[in-house]
Amino acid sequence: MQHDLLRELAIMECNQGEVVNRERLILDLMGNNFPNWWREQKQQPLCARLVSISTDGKFSTPWPNLELPVVKALVLNFRTNMQTKTYALPEFIANSSMLKALIVTNYSFFPVELGNFHVIRSNLRRIRFERVTVPFLSMGKLCLHDLENISFFMCDISQASTSNNAKISDAMPNLKELDIDYCNDLVRLPDDICEIKPLQKLSITNCHNFSALPEQIGQLAHLEVVRLNSCTALSRLPDSIRSLQNVRLLDIPECLNLTALPDQIGKMVSLCRINMRGCLKLSRLPKSIVKLRNLRKVVCEEEKAILWGPLKNTHSLLDITLFEEEPSLDWLE
Repeated sequence: MQHDLLRELAIMECNQGEVVNRERLILDLMGNNFPNWWREQKQQPLCARLVSISTDGKFSTPWPNLELPVVKALVLNFRTNMQTKTYALPEFIANSSMLKALIVTNYSFFPVELGNFHVIRSNLRRIRFERVTVPFLSMGKLCLHDLENISFFMCDISQASTSNNAKISDAMPNLKELDIDYCNDLVRLPDDICEIKPLQKLSITNCHNFSALPEQIGQLAHLEVVRLNSCTALSRLPDSIRSLQNVRLLDIPECLNLTALPDQIGKMVSLCRINMRGCLKLSRLPKSIVKLRNLRKVVCEEEKAILWGPLKNTHSLLDITLFEEEPSLDWLE
C-alpha cells in the first residue's frame, strides 16, 4: 500500500504543468482511455526525456501516434487478460531517434509474445525484457549496432534459432553485456555469440536447462565477468576458456552437475575471484591452479577448501571464504 501511494505521488508530481513541457511523462492507462491531448493529437511533439506507459488487461492496440523527438528512456509496463497472447510494441518507437533505453515488463501471470520488433532501431543502447516471449535467438534480423546491454528476465527466448544469414553478432556487434536470468527454455547460446568481440560481461543465471557454453568462448578476448549461477544442467566448461585472459570473476555457484574445471584454467592470468559454492560434483581441481597468481578470493564449502591447498601454500594473499549452508528446519515438521 505504501509503495502504491508513493507511486501515485510520483505520478502526480511528474504530471504537473503542460504536457508538452514535461521532462518526465508517466501515464497509467485504463483500457483504451487515452488522454484527450493524445487521442486528439494535440500538444505534440513532446519534450519528455523519460516516458513510462502502463496499460491494464483491457488495453488493446493500435497505439495512437506519439511524437517523442528527444526521449531517452521508454518504459512499457503492461498486464494482459488470459485471452490476449501478444503485446505489440508501439509504432512511435521507430521515430524516436534519440531513444537509448527500452524496458518492457509484463506484470501478468502468464507469458505474452512480444510483437512489432521492426520498430526497434539502431539508436538503442540498452534493452530489458521481463516475462515476455521474445525470440532472442532470432534477433539476428535486427540492426542494433549501438546496443551495449541486453537483459532478459523470466522470458521465453529459445523458440527459434538463428539462420546462417541472420547472426546475433551481425545484429548487435558492439554488445558489452548479456544478462539472461530465469529463462528456463534456454539450452545453449548460438556459436556466433563468440564473434561479438566487445563483450565484457556474460551472465546466465538460474537457467536450469542451460547445458553448455559455446566451445569457441575463448575468442571473447575482452570478457571480464563470467557468471553462471545456478545453471544446474551445466556439466563442463569449454577448454577454450583458458584463453580468456581478461576474466576477473568466474561465478559458478550452485552448478550442481559441474564435475571439473578446465585443465588449463591456470592460463586465466587475470582471474581474481572464483565462487564455486554448491558445486556438489566438483571433487578435484586441475594442477594448473598453482598458476593463478592474481587469485585473491575463493568461495566454497569447507570440504572443497582443501582442494585449494597447493595454491594456498604458495600464495599468502589468497582468501578462502568458507560457505556454510543454513541449517535445515525440516525436522521440525
